[in-house]
Parts: sequence; C-alpha cells; structure tokens
Amino acid sequence: MAVDVDELRESVAGAARQLGRRALVLGTAGNVSARAGDVVAVTATGLVLADATIEDITLVGMDGVVRAGACEPTSELDLHLGIYEACDARAVVHAHSPAAVALSLVADELPPVHYAQLALGGRVPVIPFAPFGTAELAETVVAAMRSRSAAIMAHHGSVTTGHDLGAALSNIELLEWLCGVYLSAASVATPRALGDAQLAATLDEVVRRNYGTAAPVRRD
Repeated sequence: MAVDVDELRESVAGAARQLGRRALVLGTAGNVSARAGDVVAVTATGLVLADATIEDITLVGMDGVVRAGACEPTSELDLHLGIYEACDARAVVHAHSPAAVALSLVADELPPVHYAQLALGGRVPVIPFAPFGTAELAETVVAAMRSRSAAIMAHHGSVTTGHDLGAALSNIELLEWLCGVYLSAASVATPRALGDAQLAATLDEVVRRNYGTAAPVRRD
C-alpha cells in the first residue's frame, strides 16, 4: 500500500499542535514522529510545536536520510529512529511535561501507583541524564523502551510510543497524570506501589474482559 506522505505529515503536525494546547510542551520543547513503512515523518528542530504546519514536518528514511521537506529534523531523530528499529511502535511523542520532569529530580522510577499504568508496561524507569540529541541518550532510552511504551528522561522530559499518534498522545497524557499522582502522594508520605501479584491479577482481569494493554508488563 502506498504511503500518503502529505496525510502522514499533517497527522504529525496535528499531534504537535495538540501537545502545545495540552500544555505538555513549552515553545520548542519536544518532538513528534510517525512511521509508515520505511518512512518517518518528524517535527523540525526549533519548531514551536503549538504552531506546527505540514511544512514543518520532514520525511526521513529509516537510514536517517531526508526524503522530503525543507526543514532540518529534530535533534532527537536518532532516538525516534532507534525506537522504531527496536519495537513495532508506529508513533513516538517526546514532551518536556512538568510533572514527569519534577519526578525525575526525586526518583529513579515511577512505580506502579495505579492499575492504569499497565497500559505503559508497568513501572516507568527514569533514564540517567545525558545531553539532548546525543547517541548516549538515544541508546539508553531505546534500551529501556524495548518492553514498555513510556520512559522518563532525567532533568529532561517524557517519551511514549503507540500503535498510532492518538495512542502515543494518550500515553504521554497518562504518564503525566501518573507522575502528578505520585508527586501529590509523596508530599504527604511515601507512596504505596502495587505489587507484582496485584498487577498480575489486574492484567488477568483486563485479558478476561478483552480490554487489552499497550505494552507488556515488565517484572524487573
């Protein structure tokens, strides 16, 4: 099936605008991509996401070579391409969402504080800091997301995947909400996390009811 590249680019631009409207990014902070076959549509570097248009979206191959578009792709291109190489995601969203950044300053992971976290694969790791756009950051994020659909980058932001842009956006909103819940509880006492047995029982119920989850639950 031929890829409608204009439709792909417009969908990425629309997702970028939604991130801006939902206050999950500030100005040029964050990036969005979607994959169709061996083509990836990705936001440009230096783009104010809330103002994104189709002209701000670049098409690149899985080899990183620009196929179309006048703008230089995001500095996090290697992170996006690495995720697509490592798993079957079809969309990647990266935001500098405030609750996720705040949590990364005080915790090494987001433990499973709500059963909805099963949709992200269970616990969400906080990736040690590495400068943006570096191979080190891309490699550590990709390794963490082989078995889950969310990760938090220390002192930086959040990243989620999905089977399409709608799912990736929903996942980043869910992650931000979960981080906010954790931080609110932590201001009172140490938050209680769900245990493996509780998560397994919930997952069994999800499967029985045919709800499905976005990512496998990792036990480590």
